[in-house]
Amino acid sequence: MTKNRASIYSALLANLLIAIVKFIAGARTNSSSMISEGIHSVVDTINEILLLYGLKRSQKPPDKLRPFGYGKELYFWSFIVSILIFGLGGGLSIYQGILHILDPEPPGDPGWNYAVLIFSAIFEGTSLIIAVKAFNHTRGELSFWKAVVKSKDPTSFLVLFEDGAAVTGLAIVFVMMQLNHAFNLPVLDGVASVLVGLLLVFVSLILARESRSLLMGEGISPETQKKIIAIAENDKAVIKVANVLSTYQSPEEIMLMLIIYFKEDLDTEDITDSIDRIRTAIKQEYQLVEFVIIQPQTLSLPKS
Repeated sequence: MTKNRASIYSALLANLLIAIVKFIAGARTNSSSMISEGIHSVVDTINEILLLYGLKRSQKPPDKLRPFGYGKELYFWSFIVSILIFGLGGGLSIYQGILHILDPEPPGDPGWNYAVLIFSAIFEGTSLIIAVKAFNHTRGELSFWKAVVKSKDPTSFLVLFEDGAAVTGLAIVFVMMQLNHAFNLPVLDGVASVLVGLLLVFVSLILARESRSLLMGEGISPETQKKIIAIAENDKAVIKVANVLSTYQSPEEIMLMLIIYFKEDLDTEDITDSIDRIRTAIKQEYQLVEFVIIQPQTLSLPKS
């Protein structure tokens, strides 16, 4: 989580500085694509602030109102971030681009825009490298997409996708700007803005899908379920595990519920001791499992 927080801070600083420069350049050159890029950077800056807020909220200790803690706050704010990318980032960029396609204006001095693109590429690229390193640290041997799907920490891939979209958007604007000045086609400035907006909409849909899945309550993997069942059924008092229910309360906290059939001849004390043994064994093996709720059932052994 510390590495992810570092990538968020680096992205926040980069986007804030870049947004200011982009708006100045867009105002001086009358470039809709540069203004769209400025909007993009502002939205990304807001997103980083919301992610940091979500991280802080998610670490609040449990209380009477939230006995299982505030971990899902991070998932909620991650979902809000994905919506903001769609609405503010993508929507406004597309709208800005359509206006300039319908009423194209001749480009101003390109020197400003090229200077801003170089400046932005350096900062966005640096932020992207930091985000990639943080993501690679958490994904291990998994492929990129599989790591995104399996990740329970949205901060690990949200900043990565944001920075990736930012660098791609800069490349789109650079190419369209080159064509604009080479062939005197100011309409391409609006086209660049629309393309950047569509890129943001595409990214936001991916992020919304993953953030929604986490918010709705993802559980542990089938492989982990099998291992937990084996741990429980290894106890001498257990006949079998009937069901395993789980959900991630936060990237670092799992709530687990087991429905277990115990032998019929056990008294309450025996079952309680068995539950304690199983709970201890699971927590020793899986440190992310914060809550272990065991619902005992009795099942008669077949008579010989």
